[in-house]
Amino acid sequence: MLNAPTIAARHRFAEMVHHANVDDDVKVLVVRGVGEHFGSGADLPEMAPMFSEGAEMSMLPEFKIPEDAGVNYPPKDSYRYLANVTQLYANSNFGLRSLQDFKKVSIIEVKGYCYGWHFYQCADADLVIASDESLFGHSAWRYVGWAARMWQWTVMMGLRKFQEMVFTGRPFTAKEMYDCSFVNSVVPRDRLEAETAKYALACARSSPTDTVMMQKTFFEIFKQHQGEYMGSILSGWLESMLPLVKQEGGLAVTGETFEKGLAQSVKDNDALFPPDWRMAYAARRPAEGHNAGPETAASIAAQMKALQEQIAALQAKLDQLGK
Repeated sequence: MLNAPTIAARHRFAEMVHHANVDDDVKVLVVRGVGEHFGSGADLPEMAPMFSEGAEMSMLPEFKIPEDAGVNYPPKDSYRYLANVTQLYANSNFGLRSLQDFKKVSIIEVKGYCYGWHFYQCADADLVIASDESLFGHSAWRYVGWAARMWQWTVMMGLRKFQEMVFTGRPFTAKEMYDCSFVNSVVPRDRLEAETAKYALACARSSPTDTVMMQKTFFEIFKQHQGEYMGSILSGWLESMLPLVKQEGGLAVTGETFEKGLAQSVKDNDALFPPDWRMAYAARRPAEGHNAGPETAASIAAQMKALQEQIAALQAKLDQLGK
C-alpha cells in the first residue's frame, strides 16, 4: 500500500486539518503524497481481523477510546459492530471528510495512483491539480461495490461518468477527470509542483482570510443544499451492509483474501478485466478508443517503477522458497 494511512494516521490528519483551520498563519492547505504516488488508499491489512471469521479486533482505537477505558464494544455478530465504524465516515473529526469543514482553501496535488482514501480527499478538496499520468478510482468497486464518498463523487464527477467508474470498476485518467470537471489542471509530472504552487499563491494573495471563510461558508451551504452531509450518512449506512451481501465468487473482503495478501488478490482480480481498465500501471496498456492519448515520459517511468516493484516482490518469493 502506497502512503496508506493507518487509523492513527487518519486521526492525525483530521487533527492537522483542524489546526490549520484555526492557525492564523495558514491561508492555503496543500495536501500531497510522499514518493511517486499520491496514495493507493487506507491500510486495509490493519483492519483484516474485522473481516476474518474467528479473528478478534478491538474497534475502540477507531473511536479514539483507550483499551483500558472500560468500554465494551458491540460483538461481531451485531449490526453495530461495523455500522458504528462506518458512521464515523460522516464525522469530520475522524480523518475522512475533514476537508469539508475546512474554512480556508484546500488543494490536493495528485501524482501516480489516487485510489481509495486518497480519492476521498479529492472529492472534498476545493481544487485538484494532477500530473498527466495520474489514475483515479477505488479498487473497492470490484470487491465491495461501494465506498464512503459515493454521494460526493456523484456530485463532483456527474452521475453518468461516476456510474461508469462504479459499474466497470475501471480507474479514470487525469484527462478524463479534467473533462468531467473533477480536476482543475493537468500538467506533466515535472511541472506538477510548480503548477500547484501557482494555484496556492494565487489563492493566498487573492482575498483576506476572513473573506475566504465567508466564501467557504457560502459554498458549504450550497453543498449541504446538494445533500453532502446527508449523502455521507447514507454512504456510511451503505458501507455497513457488507455482511448481507451474498458472495458469488471473485474478490471479496474475507479472511481468505487477507491471508493470500490483499495486494496479490487485487492484482489477480485485475487480470480479469481489459488491460486498459486495470488498476496497476504494470498491467495496463495504452488506452484505446475515446480514451486514447500519447504516452508521456512520466507515465512510462511510472510503469517501469511498477514493474521493478513486481520483479522485486517475485525475487523475494523465490528467495523465500529457496531457504
